[in-house]
Amino acid sequence: MILEFFTDPVLRAPTWGCILMCIASSLMGVLILLKRQSLISESLAHATYPGACLGIALFGFLFPGLQDWSFLAVLIGAFFSSLLGLKAIQKMKNGPPDAALTLVLSTFFGCGILIVSWLQAVMPVCAKQTQMLLFGQAATMSDIHIWIYGAFAMAVILFLLLTFRPLQATLFDPQFAQTTRIPVAPLEKILFWFLLVSLIIGIRSVGVVLMSGMAIAPAVAARQFSDRLQTIFLLAALFGALSAFLGNIGSVWLNLPTGPAIVIVGALFAFLSLLFAPLRGLLFRLYRIGAFRLRCVEENLLKTLWKKRILATHSWTCKIALWRLQRAGWVDANRTLTDDGAKKAASIIRLHRLWELYLTEELGVQAEKVHRTAEEMEHIITPEMEERLTRLLENPKHDPHHQPIPERER
Repeated sequence: MILEFFTDPVLRAPTWGCILMCIASSLMGVLILLKRQSLISESLAHATYPGACLGIALFGFLFPGLQDWSFLAVLIGAFFSSLLGLKAIQKMKNGPPDAALTLVLSTFFGCGILIVSWLQAVMPVCAKQTQMLLFGQAATMSDIHIWIYGAFAMAVILFLLLTFRPLQATLFDPQFAQTTRIPVAPLEKILFWFLLVSLIIGIRSVGVVLMSGMAIAPAVAARQFSDRLQTIFLLAALFGALSAFLGNIGSVWLNLPTGPAIVIVGALFAFLSLLFAPLRGLLFRLYRIGAFRLRCVEENLLKTLWKKRILATHSWTCKIALWRLQRAGWVDANRTLTDDGAKKAASIIRLHRLWELYLTEELGVQAEKVHRTAEEMEHIITPEMEERLTRLLENPKHDPHHQPIPERER
């Protein structure tokens, strides 16, 4: 049943066409996302609408019997319209960038709506064709769209392979790229041309309104899983292809419009990635924050026992921390430090007092004001930092309050 989407004469063109288009747009979406220009894709996508509508009207007037080839008029009209929108944005670059993008988006889209209203009275057949430009009409694709989207996807992939290193430098360190004579300006122009083309030919699959979502959603999902550009590109392409495939399945099995279904699947991937991705997902971040806070409570309890103070465990957090200390073998059943627990507690005390001494001797902070900062830093000082502090302070024996600093465990 699944294979029919790739082989059936009716289903294969929407499936293959959308997959190839989503791969290409997702790769471009990564570049847009990393350049923090996500809104520009939305503005340019809406800027294609009046040109595409005029293209349909002009083609319908000149060639009324060749409506099957009207997508060529859409591509040409959308290209010039989006190019005009890009020039308008560049002309307003001295003002607030978000204002320029918003102005172009609303103005061009409003012009498109006016053209459609005029066509409804003058050329109703053409006006009906313009409706599919808003949300796409992937279900009526033909095999020629597979070749168009396939050629564009190959062009994008080839461009990224040939210019990966210069492109990486341009994205993350433009000043370095300029000093090494990397052609930053030509690269950015090529990127904008690829962006324009991806938005234009993507109208047929998901439409003007949803095109930027198809490009950005897979990129957002991929970004949550890695910090390596190569991996982000691969994951974005994978998420884009899966969004297209599952969107086509949903459109057939659930009788949904294909374009919105594709974007919804892509948005779902992005939402789930923002929640569950191990590297940057919200739930894992909350888990790491909670684990760090619990570790701080555990280390504070060890310090309290080391100083032979009364241990108060009224809160649930303290009770859980004490249970974990007992399970780790650092505290016995009588709430007394074991040998390993005493060594761990002495290590925390050592970090605390080393940092106090560093603040007073190296930064000139008064001894009365260093305790609170040391209470925070003692939990995050690494062994490498401890070694550097020890060497910098010449292996001190007492802190600013004349209390002994425990020796470092060998």
